Amino acid sequence: MGAIMDEKQSEPNKNKVLVVGTTSDYIEWIRKIRPGQALFLTEPKIRQNATEPCPDNGEEILCPISDIESAVQALNHHKKTFGVILSGITCFDCESMETTSILAEKMGLPYPNIEAVRHSRDKYISKLLWRQCQIPCPRTCPVNTEIEVLNFLDQVTAGIVLKPFCGSGSELVFKCVTRRQCDTAFNAVADGLAARTGNPLFKPTDTGTFQMLAEEWIAGPEFSCDFLMEKDRAVILRKTRKIKVDSRPFGTISGYAICPENDDDEIMPSNEKLSNLFHRAARTLGIKTGVCMVDFILRHKKPVLIEMTPRPGGDCLPFLLKEAGNIDILGLTLDAAQGVAWKNEKKRPYSPLVAFRIHARKNGVLKSIKTDAVENDSRVKKIHLIHSPGHRVTMPPQDYDSWLLGHLIIEPNRRKFFETECLLLAKRIDIEMD
Repeated sequence: MGAIMDEKQSEPNKNKVLVVGTTSDYIEWIRKIRPGQALFLTEPKIRQNATEPCPDNGEEILCPISDIESAVQALNHHKKTFGVILSGITCFDCESMETTSILAEKMGLPYPNIEAVRHSRDKYISKLLWRQCQIPCPRTCPVNTEIEVLNFLDQVTAGIVLKPFCGSGSELVFKCVTRRQCDTAFNAVADGLAARTGNPLFKPTDTGTFQMLAEEWIAGPEFSCDFLMEKDRAVILRKTRKIKVDSRPFGTISGYAICPENDDDEIMPSNEKLSNLFHRAARTLGIKTGVCMVDFILRHKKPVLIEMTPRPGGDCLPFLLKEAGNIDILGLTLDAAQGVAWKNEKKRPYSPLVAFRIHARKNGVLKSIKTDAVENDSRVKKIHLIHSPGHRVTMPPQDYDSWLLGHLIIEPNRRKFFETECLLLAKRIDIEMD
């Protein structure tokens, strides 16, 4: 994608995008690829636990981001001390979006308002708004008891999905087809939410008393896109198909495959139709600007929206886009926050690559992870490991983060039915646990 820098940015070292509450690996990525473009507002515990180099004093402010008053004071002090001009604001983590919205309003910077953020984070409210505007999405029902879950199952005979109102990825998400599965899943979600009471990712967006959401299960392949919201259109930046492996917990994403650009019409609606749908759906939630992510399922070749949020896709996706198309989605998000003009073009077409995640297979302490067996395989383009020996793994549903050990970027030999090929490659990685 080409980006045209504003002429107003005559002092690139002074104009900064405030990045609120992101992780240390993202901070290091941005510092390397976009040096001097960002100012980071970071939780102190993130920096304390980081293995990456510490940014210079002028690049980062350490402050509990939920303490808005302290954050504003720290920002004002930093601006005076270093002569910084904030020209944009963004965030890459769902749990930091509300703080980002409040800070944006206080500083007069463009970002979705608090209502739009809450609409997107709340999986019930977002679908309620979409259904009111005839935007295709699953039927839902807030539930407090197992009886309410079973009553909804009676209405949706193909199956339901139980999940928290707010959350991310596959965490505490269960598919239920039988009454017994409903009982088991209800207790698992209830126990999981009780154990995550202090986790801001699962903090409800209002004071509602419902514990969880029951949602219609939609059969079909699942996709994920990034797009840029403009005044009258959504510019699609990425289309990827989610890879799921039956042996892993329901909802677990094993990887992402770049969608072929030359035969999309055989798989899904045209970019124009998707763009119009995404734009309508985002505006319905109150999102008017920035890079967004959307998940959807194709049911009879028609998209059914599952989730949308005003941030780009994370996990291994930025690595996949960099390798497949030399696209830096984190940098592009900074550009969008600064109001940089876009042209809907790429430097080169995406290569048909796959990002396949490396998961631990059991609880324990990581003793070693050896990738020798795949390093010389011509299909493997990159190997990215995120944990060293000594890392403790707790498997789902107790923990959905620690079992992820990294990912492979793969160019499969086959364009279709490549999932098994990727799974067999990943199985050749030797993971020893104590």
